[in-house]
Amino acid sequence: MSQPLSLPPLSEIAALADTAGTVREAAALLRQRLAPLRVVVVDAFDMRAETPAARGSRRLLWFGASDGHCWQVTQDMAQAAGLFLADAPGAAA
Repeated sequence: MSQPLSLPPLSEIAALADTAGTVREAAALLRQRLAPLRVVVVDAFDMRAETPAARGSRRLLWFGASDGHCWQVTQDMAQAAGLFLADAPGAAA
């Protein structure tokens, strides 16, 4: 099992994601700033049953935990191996 990642506060991560013009640009920015954290772009509709770990004005973030093969959403930052990132529904582009 890998060591937990050391991450900045979620409010900072969400604010950083909100600065990008598109969700894909936000993912690239987060990958660059938070390496080796994995960042996966998802559709908010597909995550509708999950509670986001953080909400920005333009983006939603969920923690992703992995056993090395399968991924699942977790609320536990200590288990986070990555982030799922989506545009917030109704957010201005």
